[in-house]
Amino acid sequence: MLPLEGINVVSLEHAIAAPFATRQLADLGARVIKIERPGVGDFARNYDTRVNGMASHFVWTNRSKESLTLDVKHPKGAVILHKLVADADVVVQNLAPGAAARLGLVYDALSKKNPRIIICNISGYGTGGPDEQRKAYDLLIQSEAGFVTTTGTPENPSKAGISIADISAGMYAYSNILAAIIQRGKTGKGCEIDLSMLDAMTEWMSYPLYYAYDGAEPPARAGASHATIFPYGPFVVGDGHTVILGLQNEREWKTFCEIVLKAPDLVSDSRFSSNSLRAESKVALTQIITTSFADCTAEQVIKRLDQAGIANAKMNEMRDIWNHAQLEARNRWRKIDTPVGRIPALLPPGGIGTEPRMDAVPALGEHTASLLAEIGYSEDDIAALQKEKVI
Repeated sequence: MLPLEGINVVSLEHAIAAPFATRQLADLGARVIKIERPGVGDFARNYDTRVNGMASHFVWTNRSKESLTLDVKHPKGAVILHKLVADADVVVQNLAPGAAARLGLVYDALSKKNPRIIICNISGYGTGGPDEQRKAYDLLIQSEAGFVTTTGTPENPSKAGISIADISAGMYAYSNILAAIIQRGKTGKGCEIDLSMLDAMTEWMSYPLYYAYDGAEPPARAGASHATIFPYGPFVVGDGHTVILGLQNEREWKTFCEIVLKAPDLVSDSRFSSNSLRAESKVALTQIITTSFADCTAEQVIKRLDQAGIANAKMNEMRDIWNHAQLEARNRWRKIDTPVGRIPALLPPGGIGTEPRMDAVPALGEHTASLLAEIGYSEDDIAALQKEKVI
């Protein structure tokens, strides 16, 4: 038995943050009813067509859910919405600011009818404050939280290649909902969760914030290298491949010089006698390292690094990850169903000793008729709702 079996989640969700949170609830056995716009659905369905015609973001964040199409602004749609919410343990929404309130999805009102209900509101900037009504997309929050100024090169600030602000918000929504369910088990009462993407992303920015404490200079943008530790980053080797390596202390520096670079004299070189000095002399030290690696293949360099006990990694492309030996050895891949056939999917990280739920990615409106039948609508009722474009 999965820990969230019997928990019903109704989610008015789109894009990444809320869908990622609710997919993880579904992984643990929760029933997730995903409410989508008739004819269009979650706009993440159309971000791209890379997975046999389906969108890559969508298949990642929406397995194991039931899709119900519903015009929630239509009076009859609003009635259906509130019937579903009446039986929900958790309601999640990341609609535009103010939209949920206009639909009557307000904790104070809903909790009077159902004191155990948990409402999770995900927005860009949270309730209150001058930015409450601002639109917020992933890149915008990366920028507002200062992430973009710490990433990239000195000349070119950069966003993350993944939707890191959405992901951070989705993770905190997921963990807050789990905490709220545990709290409800102790108190018998639900609660309202006010989850801001800016709050989530800024929490993840705490290291550079403290590094720049009291007006100090922030970490320098260093591309794929560490901003303050050196050597710690990518180095091109003789066969044209790139190896990532990282040193954390003086013992490792000594071993790196002796075994990997085969240059024991560097240990006593005053230019490199501490991490801060190595960082200051990055250009000269980079030249020494790349010269040492110039006649080696990536495999040879990695063998030396492993021999010396120096942490290292290959700079893999996406094609390499599909066939990663470690993921394969740990049996991390499963197959899931989609409207366009079976596709591979990674097991959720960790595990609690029970195989997680990994059901199908739903087609748009796939479960509309069955869900409406559950709450008392007949076939004729459903046909009439379709004719009126309520569903």
